[in-house]
Amino acid sequence: MAVGKEIRGKIKSVENTKKITKAMEMVAASKMRKAQDRMRAARPYSDKIRNITANLATANPEYTHAFMAQAKGTSAKAVGFIVVTTDKGLCGGMNTNILRLVTQKMRELETAGNKIEVVAIGNKGLGFMNRVGVKVVSHAIAIGDTAHLDKLIGPVKVMLDRYEAGELDAVYVCYTKFINTMKQEAMVEQLLPLSSAQLSADKDSLSWDYIYEPEAQTVIDELLVRYVEALVYQAVAENLASEQSARMVAMKSASDNAGNVIGELKLIYNKTRQAAITKELSEIVAGAAAV
Repeated sequence: MAVGKEIRGKIKSVENTKKITKAMEMVAASKMRKAQDRMRAARPYSDKIRNITANLATANPEYTHAFMAQAKGTSAKAVGFIVVTTDKGLCGGMNTNILRLVTQKMRELETAGNKIEVVAIGNKGLGFMNRVGVKVVSHAIAIGDTAHLDKLIGPVKVMLDRYEAGELDAVYVCYTKFINTMKQEAMVEQLLPLSSAQLSADKDSLSWDYIYEPEAQTVIDELLVRYVEALVYQAVAENLASEQSARMVAMKSASDNAGNVIGELKLIYNKTRQAAITKELSEIVAGAAAV
């Protein structure tokens, strides 16, 4: 029964693995709900600052910030990417999907003669960019389960400063958008220059007249930086919610697969045991007949 003992050992091993994946699934489900709440809590701030910025931009048509589409007059032939990935694995094909999409976009731009620079947020993206030899100008890792703006501002500001100095033609933000628990979508969106569509004020809202202190230009400069930071923060919050959802689904799939493997191994074990018993009975019967 050496074979039977080996199968029993395999069954025990897979059962232990199933316990781990089940626990990870439950932890991910708990974190997912919190991540969704944080993601939704960030949206009103982002919407409000967009409306105020749009109102100020339309109220002062004579001044155009460097972040606005119509202000760009340079051609640096370089493009920046802010790539948001996870720090840990075990979340299905989420990182693979976003990195595949980013690679396609980079190839298109490189074919057009552009240089590529990257800000990597998340360990998986940083590792991938280093492996493929893309220039990483700054990075942020160990974000944790909650996105903190103070951890993100430093690396993102490097990219914003380079764009403002005219060293970059455009900046893209790449992240995984949370649709629902079962679906997450890889996104590559243009962050800079800001288009008029992005900065469209809410048509239903009332028109406002602002009193500027010290002056309109200073206020718009500060607000546009805060708006871009809010967009990046929202992308990271969406990515964190997507990560927990993807991990929960991946761990559920792993638990289900482990259950199937256990069922198959038990069937093989029972068949092996039955064959051994049948063989023993045959030998006993054959011995009795010989006597």
